[in-house]
Amino acid sequence: MIDNEIRPAVAADVPAVKAVTDAAYHPYIERIGVVPQPMEADHAADVAAGRVFVTGDPVVGLVVVEPQADHLFLDSIAVHPDAHGTGVGRRLLHFVDAHARALGLPEVRLYTNAMMWENQEIYPKYGYQVVERRVDGPYDRVHYRKRLG
Repeated sequence: MIDNEIRPAVAADVPAVKAVTDAAYHPYIERIGVVPQPMEADHAADVAAGRVFVTGDPVVGLVVVEPQADHLFLDSIAVHPDAHGTGVGRRLLHFVDAHARALGLPEVRLYTNAMMWENQEIYPKYGYQVVERRVDGPYDRVHYRKRLG
C-alpha cells in the first residue's frame, strides 16, 4: 500500500531510511567516484534529532532537513528507484517548502553533486536558483536556494 502521508520518521524507520537512501544514491557512486554523503549519514542520529520525514508504507521516500537561523537546509532527498515517476519526489519537495514556512523560514537551501545532472534539471523546475558551484573536499557541488513567497 502506498501511503501519501509524510510524517516524522521514528526509530523503527531507521533501516528503511538507510535502505531507501542507499538505493537512491548507489547508482551515483561510479559516476562521481566517491560514496555520496547521504549514504554515510548517521541515520539513527538524524531520525532521533527529528530531521527525517518519510512517506510510504513501506517507506519509499524521505527528506532530511536541518533548520538554520535564516533558512531550511535540505540535506538529502531520496526516492526508492521503484517509486520513480510516481510523484513522491514532487510531494517531498512541496512538503519541504511547507515545513520551512511553518518554521517561519524564508528560504530553502540545498546542494547537489555536479555529476548528478538529473538533479540540476529537476530543482529549477521547483523554483530553485543556482547560487554557486563549489568544491568541498572530494565533492564538486552546485548550491541552490529557493526563496519562499
